[in-house]
Amino acid sequence: MDFSVLNEALASKSFDKIADICDNLMLQVAAEGVPFQDEWPFAIHLLGHIYIDDINSARFLWKSIPPAIKESQPELVAAWKIGQKLWTRDYAGVYEAIRGFDWTQETQVVVAAFSELYTKKMFELLLSAYSTISIQDAAQFLGMSEEDATNYVLQQGWTFDPASKMLTVMKLAIVREQKLDPGKLQRLTEYVFHLEH
Repeated sequence: MDFSVLNEALASKSFDKIADICDNLMLQVAAEGVPFQDEWPFAIHLLGHIYIDDINSARFLWKSIPPAIKESQPELVAAWKIGQKLWTRDYAGVYEAIRGFDWTQETQVVVAAFSELYTKKMFELLLSAYSTISIQDAAQFLGMSEEDATNYVLQQGWTFDPASKMLTVMKLAIVREQKLDPGKLQRLTEYVFHLEH
């Protein structure tokens, strides 16, 4: 089987394309009637769906994998454990599943990129959902130690109250650039002119 397109995506760190590439390759190989399941990179395929937050497709892929392959590939089972934690919204469990397996070099790159992306998503969730949060809860959401989580959010402009051990969320000011359409300005000018005369 030719996995060159997949290998190029992995090499260029285009992890958001992995799921589509694997889906298309799988359809192509299945249409040709070639037995592919023994050498298929199921863990990478599953992680590709997890990376783009397509948990439904990850679940369906998991269900379509023969039990013999699941039993013979512990890395695939570890990748699915991440998917399970995402499915149940066990935020701290996602980080435990990531750290709980010794990934191969090929999958380690994808898992590390997902972990970084997931931490950013969790930070944005905290940013939008909280005005104050305990250090312990922030650390759990961000998958870090309390000290690391405190340093991370302080770098983002949050403030820390040592007495209550609470973090105050600093909402970032959203700068919106208003685009001025000359056509709209012309119509508004004509409308105002019409009203005045």
